[in-house]
Amino acid sequence: MKTVFIDRDGVINEEVKYLHKIQDFKFIDGALSSCKYLQSKGFHLILVTNQSGIGRGYYKMKDFNILNEWMLSKFDKQDINILDVFYCPHIPEDNCCCRKPKTGMFDEANKKYQIDKNNSWMIGDKESDIKAAHDFGIRNTILVESGHKIEKTKSKAKFILPSIREVNNYIL
Repeated sequence: MKTVFIDRDGVINEEVKYLHKIQDFKFIDGALSSCKYLQSKGFHLILVTNQSGIGRGYYKMKDFNILNEWMLSKFDKQDINILDVFYCPHIPEDNCCCRKPKTGMFDEANKKYQIDKNNSWMIGDKESDIKAAHDFGIRNTILVESGHKIEKTKSKAKFILPSIREVNNYIL
């Protein structure tokens, strides 16, 4: 199945450190329309997101689930189907297999959905998103500048774009 893996914070919504409250969530301009476009091109959409705020004790799994359900309802109202959301609740020191740049969330998605790696994409806002995709076997990668500061000259991304809004010009 051809898939676009999308990081959440800094790609779908404006970057807010340890986001867990609905009132702090703001969609990045063009995120919904770009997801709708990707879906119209036959891609399945899967979110892959590190959520170390859970492991750090800043918020609980319940808070993540409430925000996630709210966000998914916003996609649903636009007739956008987010196939799944995979998340890592661990802190970096836990050395888990799911925290990007490791491939655990991608591996889990592949077991569940049989991903066509050659025709799939990753859209992220950190080099760790790109590394995880590459290590999983996805070469089509986009790094967006709407989240974290990036070093363009050191990036391994196929494309670097201002935000998810521009993907319509690159994923055809």
